[in-house]
Amino acid sequence: MISGKTTLIAHIGYPTESFKAPMIYNPWFDAKGIDAVVMPMGVKPDDYPAFLKTLATVTNLRGALVTMPHKVTTMSLVDEVTPTAKIAGACNAILKRPDGTLLGDQFDGAGFVRGVERKGRALKGTRVLVSGAGGVGSAIAASLAGAGVAELSLFDMNTASVEALANRLREHYPQLVVKTGSKDPAGFDVVVNATPLGMKEGDPLPFDIDRIAPTTFVGEVVMKSEYTPLLQAAKDKGCAIQVGTDMLFEMIPAYLEFFGYGTSTPDELRATAQIQY
Repeated sequence: MISGKTTLIAHIGYPTESFKAPMIYNPWFDAKGIDAVVMPMGVKPDDYPAFLKTLATVTNLRGALVTMPHKVTTMSLVDEVTPTAKIAGACNAILKRPDGTLLGDQFDGAGFVRGVERKGRALKGTRVLVSGAGGVGSAIAASLAGAGVAELSLFDMNTASVEALANRLREHYPQLVVKTGSKDPAGFDVVVNATPLGMKEGDPLPFDIDRIAPTTFVGEVVMKSEYTPLLQAAKDKGCAIQVGTDMLFEMIPAYLEFFGYGTSTPDELRATAQIQY
């Protein structure tokens, strides 16, 4: 029940139809007796800078979850960003501090890596391909580097974005082999779709499925459906997979701490979640 005392966490992105976070956070808040709500807010890119400035004046705002296509833009709109966000070059969380200033942080990559490792797949020393160097792809690449992968191959149609990400990774992880320019999945231990491909009916697959070995772990960030066409094709080949919402369940405990609502576990969150597709 929303009351006059309810604190607001805005969930900002565009479009909002595929958002799953409200169906995880809000049932958990209810179960814990916490008077807070996560509210989807559809904001187009051109409107976002002015919108965020206005949103920050809302007195009962605790912060915001930020998703596509605003994660990179957010970096220049907040007052301070964490080192994790700097390496990723993107923010997916904003905290409104008591003095009204905005702190940006990044949890996408940590959520993705924790999900893979929870499934028993070791990342240290592996070769990984990430397609998509936007907000979520950059964050995942940064966390994979932190997890000790031996080689990261990055692909994006925006060559400036992918080269900038590669340079940040080389600066912070000089031992890491970083390559760009190809999305051929052959020979990789882990491949990750961090693009929007799979959001729309009829989208092409982000990788040539015939070039993915059955031993490859395939991860996905798209949450439009539980098993996107990529994941279904990978499953059919016998690949181990990670669905998009697994990343959410793994990162939400960190979000809750960031916003000052205590913490939880992925199992607790799954027990109360009411996800629909």
